Order: sequence, then structure tokens, then C-alpha cells
Amino acid sequence: MTETLTPRIEDLLRELAPQVLGVLVRRFGDFDLAEDSVQDALLAASTQWNHEGLPANPRGWLIQVAQRRMADAVRAEVARRRRETTVFVREVPIEAVGRDDTLDMYFLCCHPDLPPAGAVALTLRAVGGLTTAEIAAAFLVPEATMGQRISRAKKRLAESDRPFADGAHDSTRVSAVLQVLYVIFTEGHTSSSGAGLRRGDLSAEAIRLTRVLRTLLPENTEVTGLLALMLLTDSRRAARCGPHGELIPLPEQDRSRWDRPQITEGLRLLTATLPAGLTGPYQIQAAIAGLHAEARRPHDTDWSRILQLYNLIERLTPNPMITLNRAVATAMVHGPAAGLAVADSVAEPLSRSHRLAAVRGHLHEMAGEQAAAVREYQRAARQTASVPERDYLLLRAAGLRGGRAM
Repeated sequence: MTETLTPRIEDLLRELAPQVLGVLVRRFGDFDLAEDSVQDALLAASTQWNHEGLPANPRGWLIQVAQRRMADAVRAEVARRRRETTVFVREVPIEAVGRDDTLDMYFLCCHPDLPPAGAVALTLRAVGGLTTAEIAAAFLVPEATMGQRISRAKKRLAESDRPFADGAHDSTRVSAVLQVLYVIFTEGHTSSSGAGLRRGDLSAEAIRLTRVLRTLLPENTEVTGLLALMLLTDSRRAARCGPHGELIPLPEQDRSRWDRPQITEGLRLLTATLPAGLTGPYQIQAAIAGLHAEARRPHDTDWSRILQLYNLIERLTPNPMITLNRAVATAMVHGPAAGLAVADSVAEPLSRSHRLAAVRGHLHEMAGEQAAAVREYQRAARQTASVPERDYLLLRAAGLRGGRAM
């Protein structure tokens, strides 16, 4: 934005942007033009609202301004795009824009003509509000590679005939939408970069949209499982940071600060899925989060059961990050040497992620191998773009160098 915005206006624009984009794309079908027009409307709002205050209907204001930008762009190309001109000049009535179209937009972007990876990446970038770098970090690929993937997805949609005309809430797209919501929540829970450990706006929005999705698909155990996973994980947020924003790892957290009503809701949702069996990755991850939530003290954690669940999810959906988590559980059950062997098995796919070195450092520390632990913690600190994680890793290394057990 060109203006220095008040936090209230900045938060409102961030919240409304995907909703406005959803209205225009669903109505007119041209993703690129709608995206550009929404950006123009956001720029106009950042100037006008700062000086004149909020309009009575901010969402409707943005839709109408973006719509006019679309009409102007089409009129400029009337000779080449006469058909689109007659469509785009129609106004969306202000009274018809009262509902939240954000979730619809997620389904529309997760188009079946796109490969799943491309659909998820495009949705995260265009609607989810994540940067290309953040998306690349989530998928363990270089930023340039992710940028190309998003560009290919947009190009492929541009070649389709009104790809956003219908298909919202198509059950075949649910898996991709769930992955989008999971990545947004994860980035909000632990930011991949920046000065803060978490982005509450992202995690809260992911939880909100997953609740909406569950009302639409109440019998889908993976939707319910994802909501349970988010609630159980988010329940720890108050205990994850110290007074100066410093990271506090799970074993050292004050568990009395965990949100018990949220844990209760998460466990209730998880229990509701169990009659169908543990069959999906989000449901199983929720079960793991539930075991952590039920442990009143760190040594009460049922690591044997957690290891069994990681073995199960790894068979269902092989993933190097799942394997890395299994390495920690393996170490807690069978010792750090066994955990390190598991971590070594994903050294290549996780070579770009600081989490591999962080886990190795933790396991070497468990084994009493302080010099190796220091090297791994320092390597992880160099690789991460998160300031709180970097500071925590360096502090851990410094403590070991000084001969203090952390």
C-alpha cells in the first residue's frame, strides 16, 4: 500500500480482499483481470479510507470500485474483447454482496483442470494471502520453482473457457482446499519468516473457514479432523512465547496456560470421527495433537502411541516432514541414536529446511553429544528466516557451548 494504514484498516483490507476477488471471479470468470482490479481497489481504499474514514459498506465499496476497474479495462480493448465488455459492465447490486465468498473462492481456484500442486499453490498465493516465498517454504522447493508453478497454473486457467463459472463446493476439490487451509494455518501458527513467531490473523482465518467448511460437509471426517487438529494445536498459543516474544518449546511450556475449552472442543470433534476409523492424515495428526493435549506433564506424553500414529500416517501419505516428526517420536521411545537414523533418511529432501538441523541438534543433545548438537543448532539458525526460531537455536547452542544443559 502507498499509504501508512491504521491497523484497523489494514486488517479489514486483508480480510476483504479474497472475498471481493471471489465475488468478481465467480461472476465474471476472468481471474487475472479480477485480481488486478481488486488490487487497484485496495490501493484506492488505502488512500480514501485513511483520509475520509470507512464507508458504510466497505465490502460493497471495494466490489463496486474493482468492478468499475474491470469495466474500464474491458472498454479499452473493446475491439478485441467485445463479448466480455457486455458482461463486465453489469453492476453487482450492493444488496447482493452481503455473504462471505472466501471459501467459494478457495474451491473455484482449486480447479480440476489444474494439477493438485498447482491448484493449491495458486490458491495460497491469490486468495490465501501468502507470499511466493512462504508457499515455497511450505512445500520445500526454491522460491523460483514455486513462482513458475503458480505462473503455469494461471496460464492454464487463462486458456480455459470461463474456468470459474461453476463448481464451487465440488467434492472432488475438497482435498486441495483442505491442504490450502492446512498450509495457511501452519504459516499462521509458526511463521516461516519475520520478527514474530506466529501470525494470528492467518491461523484464525484458517480456523474460521474450516468451521464453515464443516457446516457444509459435516460427514467428512477429514474436514472434522482438520478442524480438530487446528483447535488442539492453536490451544497452546498463549504458552508458546515468553514475555519478549521468545520461543518456548513444547516440553518447557506452562501447560496451565493452554486453552482447555479449545482442547475440549478439539477432542470432542476428534472423537466424533473415530467410529469411521483413523483413515485420513488430518484425522491422525489430530489424534497425535490430542495425545499431547491430554498430557498434563511432558513425561505423561504417550510417545509409544504417538510413534504408532506417525507410522500409520507415513504409510498413508509419505512425506519427509512426517518422517522427521517420526524421528523425534522414535527417539523418545527407542533412544536418540534410533531417532537420528530416521532423520538421516530424509536428509536430501529436507536439505533446504532448518527443521532437519534443528531436530538433529535436539537428538544429539539428548544423546549428550554437545559439540554435534551445537553444530546442528548453528546450522539451523543460519537456515531459518524466522527471528524467534533463530534466536532460540542460537541460545540453545550458546548454552551447550557454555556447558549448561538447556
